[in-house]
Amino acid sequence: MNIQIQSVKFDADRKLLDFVQHKVSKLDRMIDNSTGAEVTLKLDKDDDQGNKVAVLKLSVPGNGLVAERRSKSFEESIDLCVDAIKRQIERYKEK
Repeated sequence: MNIQIQSVKFDADRKLLDFVQHKVSKLDRMIDNSTGAEVTLKLDKDDDQGNKVAVLKLSVPGNGLVAERRSKSFEESIDLCVDAIKRQIERYKEK
């Protein structure tokens, strides 16, 4: 699976990029016909719920699956996005 990672308003370190790559690549096992994934990491000004925002877009034939989550750390945001995409994949397979 081709995974593109983009960081907005900051430079992501290698450890964070490797973490994202590892987590998102696990989705490839759940769905066979995925053509790629886009991950956008950005900092937000709103600090009440957390200012680390992750957006995960998984390309599948017919339409794309999208999840956006915010939390206090990028790792937690990515975990929440991957969980949301897993649920969407299950619904997508039922169709």
